Amino acid sequence: MKKYKIIISFLLILVTLLVVSCNGGKKTNTEIKEAEVLPADVVELRADQVKLANIETGLIQMRSLSGNLKVNGSVSVSPDNLATVCMPFGGFVKSANLIPGRAVTKGQTLAIIENQEFVDIQQNFLEAKSKLEYAEAEYKRHTELYKEDVYSQKNLQQVTAEYNSLKAQVHGLEQKLIMIGINPAGFTEDNITSSVAVISPISGYVKSVNVNIGKYVAPTDVLFEIVNIDKLYLELNLFEKDADKVSAGQKIHFFINNETEQHEAVIYQTGRSVNADKTYKVYATVAGNCKNVIPGMYVNAIIEASTDSVTALPAEAIVSFDDKDYIFVFDKNKMEKGNQFSEYRMVEVHKGITDGGYTEIILPGGFDAKSSRIVIKGAYNLLSAMKNSGAMAC
Repeated sequence: MKKYKIIISFLLILVTLLVVSCNGGKKTNTEIKEAEVLPADVVELRADQVKLANIETGLIQMRSLSGNLKVNGSVSVSPDNLATVCMPFGGFVKSANLIPGRAVTKGQTLAIIENQEFVDIQQNFLEAKSKLEYAEAEYKRHTELYKEDVYSQKNLQQVTAEYNSLKAQVHGLEQKLIMIGINPAGFTEDNITSSVAVISPISGYVKSVNVNIGKYVAPTDVLFEIVNIDKLYLELNLFEKDADKVSAGQKIHFFINNETEQHEAVIYQTGRSVNADKTYKVYATVAGNCKNVIPGMYVNAIIEASTDSVTALPAEAIVSFDDKDYIFVFDKNKMEKGNQFSEYRMVEVHKGITDGGYTEIILPGGFDAKSSRIVIKGAYNLLSAMKNSGAMAC
């Protein structure tokens, strides 16, 4: 009988445990059913988690940003600062002592060229000039006689034609003398020479020398190249997608070779057409006298692309996930079971240029940019809480 009492007592205890277990299970299910389901784009944190994640909010700002475009190109000179020196009538080099890199000034003698044709031009000029003086006197005399009806019109026309022909001949020979470097003003038979000087047309540096003593040079041969490096410009290559980011007046910082020294330039003109490789040219004037910068050098440049005032946030307020960019917007505070929670909503945006720690953002339509409080610090902690099952996930 005692044995049966023990069994009955054991069964009663077992039934009680089962009832309690069932009641406990129903309570849990009820709590699960009553638990709040958050939207996929919302994350909530308790007040202590907000503090731990260093969450700070702020307003969207309107800022003037300048984005930096990294481009490359080369150093060039304008046509009026690069001179190719030739001798129009050719000849033999009698004297030449310049070497590449030598500084020269405008009007300086670069070489002496000798040619018998120079003598012929001078001789023909003096003979034609002498004939012109006689023809001019005859022209004036016959004109006066014609006015007095002493001389016929036919004879006057003949004298006039001869006078005009000689005048044209003299003028043509004067131009030839100027081309070979001889000033016809005050030139006399005592100044006839077979040698003329090759003169530098600009000041600068000798870029190349293609002569030596005794060499014959033809009229088409390049004797020297002179370059003035005081006025250099950059010829830069930009992609067409960046065409709207540059304009005349913008500043450029550039570097040559592997130097760390920074040089400056200012854009004076942008290209008007796109090349076959979808690039276009931008031209900039080099500011100041930059040492070691010479034409033909390869340069790496940074263009400060300026914009108008745009909606911007600190760069750390924007997070990237799955190749998209987002910001977190404070939604509301609430109380649950005696604990304060804060909800933050994730909003997709598009990034623009970045400058000085701020990034331009393009907001979705209908977004309240004036009063919305944006998470400006701790945004990646919110992203971690939303996407991962880390310590801050609720």
